[in-house]
Amino acid sequence: MGILEGKHIVITGVLTDASLAFGVAALAQKEGASVVLTGAGRGLSLTQRTARKLPQPAPVFEFDVTNADHVVSVRNEVQQHFGTVDGVLHAIGFAPAACLGDDLMAATWDDVSVAIHISAYSLKTLADAFVPLMTNGGTIVGLDFDNTVAWPAYNWMGVAKSAFESTNRYLARELGPKNIRCNLVAAGPIRTMAAKSIPGFAKFEDVWDARSPLGWDVNDGSAVAKTCVALMSDFFPSTTGEMIHVDGGYHATGA
Repeated sequence: MGILEGKHIVITGVLTDASLAFGVAALAQKEGASVVLTGAGRGLSLTQRTARKLPQPAPVFEFDVTNADHVVSVRNEVQQHFGTVDGVLHAIGFAPAACLGDDLMAATWDDVSVAIHISAYSLKTLADAFVPLMTNGGTIVGLDFDNTVAWPAYNWMGVAKSAFESTNRYLARELGPKNIRCNLVAAGPIRTMAAKSIPGFAKFEDVWDARSPLGWDVNDGSAVAKTCVALMSDFFPSTTGEMIHVDGGYHATGA
């Protein structure tokens, strides 16, 4: 028996088989979970194609976190498929190009509001959609990039991640009485489609392995998947509101 045996898990954010969320979905299945994916917009067909590459092909339901109607529709679809939900992975993030790069001042509020809506407020949107199905308790896990410091090029996406981290703490406080845990996994840099959209991403790659006590492979997301799956299991019953680093120890070292 795997550590997720019999659990129903919703995975967002799968675009390709290089996505961190894909690794989580694949490992969750290997550990005994039944998995469904969500996708949105132009990426929906890509998610559907990638879903066939999982150990067990998974159904894909449409869920655009900026569309209020989808909160109800995806809940109904998942309820019809699963009945109840035990865990949800938040792997959703987006910022307009003006929010990233070398010029912090270039972004307007219209740009920044999109980044915060999709990358931070969406954690609450996921809770709106799936907490009503967590009738036996459950867990929400989010993929994060620790923004307790200012990073080169990350700019307003970093601000959105700070909001994301705060939202996680407040959701943990709100949902704890329902026996629902909310935690984030702060991963080191991994070469994914999302990472390629960040100007200057190579700056992270160049220093991360050298500064990490355990070393770091930007092509290997397996440690991130293992941590997410562990958090979705019953092995962390009293851990919530937490940000767990899976970065080779980089966060603990000085410049």
